[in-house]
Amino acid sequence: MRELEELFAALSRSDFRSKQHLKAKDLQYLHDKGVPLVLSHARDFLAKRLAPAVIPNDGKQTPYKGHPVFVGQHATACCCRECLAKWHGIQPGRELTTEEQDYLIKVLEYWLNAELDRSGKKNEIRPQQMTLPGF
Repeated sequence: MRELEELFAALSRSDFRSKQHLKAKDLQYLHDKGVPLVLSHARDFLAKRLAPAVIPNDGKQTPYKGHPVFVGQHATACCCRECLAKWHGIQPGRELTTEEQDYLIKVLEYWLNAELDRSGKKNEIRPQQMTLPGF
């Protein structure tokens, strides 16, 4: 697992990863629901789609649209086990640990907050919406 600053510097050098941004509809959803609720969705998505040791449709389990987390997963290389290995050093073929899942949530939280900053909507969110308890 990588330090966030190092990871995001590397992601910014990838044409594919750096072009992933939330569209207006997803930004509005993130703004309306708040980061904590969206991250709870992310935790559920990761547990079901990335955490198992064997994923039948690995490489195709994360849609490109339909939820802010899906876009974030592609932007942060948290979309499949191959990307987790390449970008985060998390090897496939075994179940993700709780620590690894927590790390991926922090990666997604960082990216979601950066998207809010980029859009100018972050200042509209109440402070208690900014992070999950314990993060």
